[in-house]
Amino acid sequence: MIGISTHVLDTAKGRPAQGIRVIAERKSLAGEFVAVGEGITDENGRILQLLANSAALEAGTYRLTFYVGDRAAFYPEIAVQFLVRDPSTHYHVPLLLSNYGYTTYRGA
Repeated sequence: MIGISTHVLDTAKGRPAQGIRVIAERKSLAGEFVAVGEGITDENGRILQLLANSAALEAGTYRLTFYVGDRAAFYPEIAVQFLVRDPSTHYHVPLLLSNYGYTTYRGA
Protein backbone atom coordinates (compact mmCIF):
# COMPACT_ATOMS: atom_id res chain seq x y z
CA MET A 1 0.00 0.00 0.00
CA ILE A 2 1.30 3.45 -0.94
CA GLY A 3 0.02 6.61 0.68
CA ILE A 4 -0.37 8.23 4.09
CA SER A 5 -2.15 6.77 7.11
CA THR A 6 -2.48 7.73 10.76
CA HIS A 7 -3.45 6.32 14.14
CA VAL A 8 -4.49 8.55 17.05
CA LEU A 9 -4.23 7.19 20.57
CA ASP A 10 -5.58 9.03 23.62
CA THR A 11 -2.87 8.20 26.17
CA ALA A 12 -4.76 9.97 28.99
CA LYS A 13 -7.65 7.54 28.58
CA GLY A 14 -5.61 4.58 27.36
CA ARG A 15 -7.63 3.97 24.20
CA PRO A 16 -7.94 4.95 20.53
CA ALA A 17 -9.26 8.42 19.74
CA GLN A 18 -12.35 7.96 17.57
CA GLY A 19 -13.88 10.84 15.57
CA ILE A 20 -10.80 13.02 15.08
CA ARG A 21 -10.87 14.94 11.78
CA VAL A 22 -7.51 14.97 9.97
CA ILE A 23 -6.64 16.99 6.86
CA ALA A 24 -3.64 16.07 4.70
CA GLU A 25 -1.90 18.81 2.72
CA ARG A 26 1.13 19.00 0.41
CA LYS A 27 3.31 22.08 0.06
CA SER A 28 3.13 23.49 -3.47
CA LEU A 29 6.01 24.97 -5.46
CA ALA A 30 4.65 28.40 -4.47
CA GLY A 31 5.15 27.45 -0.81
CA GLU A 32 1.47 27.16 0.09
CA PHE A 33 -0.16 24.05 1.51
CA VAL A 34 -2.84 22.47 -0.69
CA ALA A 35 -5.31 19.87 0.60
CA VAL A 36 -4.78 16.38 -0.85
CA GLY A 37 -7.18 14.44 1.37
CA GLU A 38 -8.89 14.11 4.70
CA GLY A 39 -10.64 11.64 6.96
CA ILE A 40 -12.07 10.95 10.39
CA THR A 41 -10.55 8.37 12.72
CA ASP A 42 -12.58 5.18 13.07
CA GLU A 43 -13.39 3.24 16.27
CA ASN A 44 -9.77 2.05 16.37
CA GLY A 45 -8.43 5.61 16.02
CA ARG A 46 -7.20 4.91 12.48
CA ILE A 47 -7.44 6.40 9.03
CA LEU A 48 -6.04 3.85 6.59
CA GLN A 49 -5.64 6.24 3.63
CA LEU A 50 -5.59 10.02 3.91
CA LEU A 51 -4.96 10.80 0.25
CA ALA A 52 -8.04 11.44 -1.87
CA ASN A 53 -8.62 8.96 -4.70
CA SER A 54 -7.21 11.35 -7.31
CA ALA A 55 -4.18 12.45 -5.25
CA ALA A 56 -0.89 10.68 -5.87
CA LEU A 57 1.85 10.53 -3.27
CA GLU A 58 4.70 12.74 -4.45
CA ALA A 59 8.04 13.68 -2.94
CA GLY A 60 7.82 16.86 -0.88
CA THR A 61 6.64 18.38 2.38
CA TYR A 62 3.32 17.27 3.81
CA ARG A 63 1.27 18.46 6.76
CA LEU A 64 -1.35 16.58 8.74
CA THR A 65 -3.64 18.72 10.85
CA PHE A 66 -5.45 16.90 13.64
CA TYR A 67 -8.55 18.71 14.88
CA VAL A 68 -8.59 17.33 18.42
CA GLY A 69 -11.04 19.90 19.86
CA ASP A 70 -11.79 19.21 23.50
CA ARG A 71 -9.87 15.93 23.62
CA ALA A 72 -6.73 17.86 24.59
CA ALA A 73 -7.19 20.53 27.22
CA PHE A 74 -4.45 22.69 25.72
CA TYR A 75 -4.32 22.00 21.95
CA PRO A 76 -7.44 22.57 19.80
CA GLU A 77 -5.53 21.39 16.72
CA ILE A 78 -2.14 19.83 16.07
CA ALA A 79 -0.21 20.26 12.81
CA VAL A 80 2.57 17.80 11.96
CA GLN A 81 4.88 18.41 9.00
CA PHE A 82 7.03 15.68 7.47
CA LEU A 83 9.03 14.93 4.34
CA VAL A 84 8.16 12.32 1.76
CA ARG A 85 11.45 11.37 0.17
CA ASP A 86 10.36 8.08 -1.43
CA PRO A 87 6.83 8.28 -2.87
CA SER A 88 6.93 4.57 -3.76
CA THR A 89 6.48 3.61 -0.09
CA HIS A 90 3.86 4.08 2.61
CA TYR A 91 4.03 6.77 5.32
CA HIS A 92 2.30 6.06 8.64
CA VAL A 93 2.22 9.04 11.04
CA PRO A 94 0.73 8.15 14.46
CA LEU A 95 -0.23 10.74 17.08
CA LEU A 96 -0.13 9.97 20.80
CA LEU A 97 -2.35 12.53 22.49
CA SER A 98 -2.72 13.63 26.11
CA ASN A 99 -4.29 16.67 27.77
CA TYR A 100 -1.14 18.82 27.77
CA GLY A 101 1.18 17.20 25.25
CA TYR A 102 1.53 14.98 22.21
CA THR A 103 4.10 12.80 20.48
CA THR A 104 4.35 11.73 16.88
CA TYR A 105 6.71 9.51 14.91
CA ARG A 106 7.01 7.62 11.64
CA GLY A 107 5.41 4.26 12.14
CA ALA A 108 5.32 1.14 10.05
